[in-house]
Amino acid sequence: MGARLRAARQASGLTLAVVAQQAGLTKGFLSRLERDEVSPSVASLVSVCGVLGIGVGQLFEPPVTSLVRAADAPPINFGGRGLREVLLTAGTQRNLQVIRSVVEPGEGGGEELYALACEIEFVHVLRGRLELRLPGEAVVLHAGDAFTMPGATPHTWVNPSTTETCEVLWALTPAP
Repeated sequence: MGARLRAARQASGLTLAVVAQQAGLTKGFLSRLERDEVSPSVASLVSVCGVLGIGVGQLFEPPVTSLVRAADAPPINFGGRGLREVLLTAGTQRNLQVIRSVVEPGEGGGEELYALACEIEFVHVLRGRLELRLPGEAVVLHAGDAFTMPGATPHTWVNPSTTETCEVLWALTPAP
């Protein structure tokens, strides 16, 4: 329970002192609570959760996890040519979408620039090269390179090789 309280406090950007003061507790007590060294009263727990904007029940719920096996990753198609794309995050995941693309030589996202309905788009080249085309510039990414941009950035991309496939991971947040 303490680790979840600490994570919620940190995610809110609040200090121990601020939460303790707003909850009517001492900073020392809250620190020990976050380390699971004390057992709070129901009233104290409700007060701390209220300051953090979480329900008391959230402290006791198991984390939501999902497993996508490589053989079971569902194919998807955002458009483009010469691609094999699979979704690596569960379809129910709304905060993050991760896609693995295998791009044939000379193929890619098409000629026209496009933008996605997400806040952040991240690309990481696992194998080969990827040419990312942005307004007024082109960036060539090699295996191991990563690039981050606002989701509203117009772009397209291509595998510039004439002989090698390119493998890429895309991460979009929140999921479009």
